[in-house]
Amino acid sequence: MEDIRGIIASLKLPEESKVHILAVYSLIALAESSAHGRPVSEIHFHEVGTMDAIADIAAVCLLMQKLAPEKVLVSPVHVGSGKVRCAHGILPVPAPATAHILQGVPIYGGSIQGELCTPTGAALLKHFATAFGDMPPMVVEKTGYGMGKKDFPVANCVRAMLGDSFDDTQQVVELSCNMDDMTAERIAFATELLMAKGALEAFTVPVGMKKSRPGMLLTVVCTEAKRDEMVRLIFKHTTTIGVRENISRRFTLKRRMYEKESEFGPVRVKHSEGYGVVREKFEYEDLAAIARVRDLSIEDVVKLLS
Repeated sequence: MEDIRGIIASLKLPEESKVHILAVYSLIALAESSAHGRPVSEIHFHEVGTMDAIADIAAVCLLMQKLAPEKVLVSPVHVGSGKVRCAHGILPVPAPATAHILQGVPIYGGSIQGELCTPTGAALLKHFATAFGDMPPMVVEKTGYGMGKKDFPVANCVRAMLGDSFDDTQQVVELSCNMDDMTAERIAFATELLMAKGALEAFTVPVGMKKSRPGMLLTVVCTEAKRDEMVRLIFKHTTTIGVRENISRRFTLKRRMYEKESEFGPVRVKHSEGYGVVREKFEYEDLAAIARVRDLSIEDVVKLLS
């Protein structure tokens, strides 16, 4: 490891890249130490200590620094199957160091005979990955491929995609209850209160209930952190004696508000985008305020602002 540190220190690279290179090699060193039952200081790197391996790791670390992604999401790792010949002889796939590095990472074997993930690749993935799993919804800007020299029944390549993800999907709680003995005023009060207390959505739908009674279905969408508070408020401000819960995922567009100058003064605009969609609309309260002062309809105000 001291030899590796010396080589890295001599490289003409940014210090941040050198920190990442050392971190990757530390993962490999710890894995080799575990496999051999020896201290890190006594470990020989064999294949991953050669200059081409150092170049591979240094290049990836430099490129990751330049790309500066907010998140790195990696699919489950295909390690291959069978046996591999290395400096220690013939070993099972994945090699002991690779298997140690990939502890806690979703991996799979399959029918392809050969080593599809080396200790170097495993360490790079483990170091840079924010999470492992399925690809989230995303708008891809660029795609890159790294092709291997061996021929397999499937394409021997690693693919990387760069883009904006919309995996900020939020796990939300849907709370619902039926009521047939509340006035419209009380239902409106409860709905407005739930929204004021932090519900993401609160709405009612007319429903037919038992004994052919017309009633209302109240649905409240909130975060898991708000669930208990919302349940207490529903019981306090409605006549229901039971609340149902469903766990859902909520996909949202990225939203921001900005002001647009107009003949009526600044007007707020809601900007939403994501999943290939861009939308804008004027803030209702601003439109309503202008319409009241100028004695116009909201439609007329929108036309004048557009």
